[in-house]
Amino acid sequence: MTDLHAGLQQDDWAATNHRVGLVVPSSNTTMETEIPAMLNARREIRPDERFTFHSSRMRMKHVTPEELTAMDADSVRCAVELADARVDVMAYACLVAIMSQGRGYHRESEQKLAAAAAEESGNEIPVVSSAGALTEALAHLGVRKLAVVTPYMKPLTATVCDYIEYEGFTVVDSLSLEVADNLAVGRLDPRNLLGHAERVSTSGADALVISACVQMPSLPVLDALQQRFDIPVLSAAAATTWRLLGDLGLDQVVPRAGALLAP
Repeated sequence: MTDLHAGLQQDDWAATNHRVGLVVPSSNTTMETEIPAMLNARREIRPDERFTFHSSRMRMKHVTPEELTAMDADSVRCAVELADARVDVMAYACLVAIMSQGRGYHRESEQKLAAAAAEESGNEIPVVSSAGALTEALAHLGVRKLAVVTPYMKPLTATVCDYIEYEGFTVVDSLSLEVADNLAVGRLDPRNLLGHAERVSTSGADALVISACVQMPSLPVLDALQQRFDIPVLSAAAATTWRLLGDLGLDQVVPRAGALLAP
């Protein structure tokens, strides 16, 4: 038996497989780490499930309005490429790229990418955006007021907060880490979020969004933060995973990934 075959258990061949497409900013190094980690953690509670992950990248290095707009224009190409792989669902996970295009834009973006994928493949492929997933997750949790931590410069954080408030919520406080280089955002130490969570006021908040960015790592401390707070603690990546599971018709649970995905 080859080393490749030795690494595969017999049960893997009989498992139910789900192909997940990922529309990824070129400098993003976290989306392809945290979302697979959460979905693969389900094997602890759903041992017959398997997921594979397939990416297409849009060029973006710095989190500026100009680069975000140029990147978003490339998202249709990515959707068409992923449709070639006949993925079962795809996620466009750059929250601020969507939110910087105007209030409510996630609806237009999801419809546009789904239409492009359907035209290419002849199949209906659900499309998730992290922006839409976050606001839908907040509504699902019954949140009215929230606190937010972002890696963005303050003007972009203000854009994110305005977008969220347009969807019917109130942001009681926000913390901007002011890291403009997207690659540097992916290298931030998630353990620092334990301290950042104390710097943002959660007084009167119904939830804490500890990472309003799928590039800022948070999964390693998400469970610890949830245990520290008596309100839901979630991230853009956790919300995206929650929506992916829903669109796949699976129960929306992941161990140790915060209240939103609690089994």
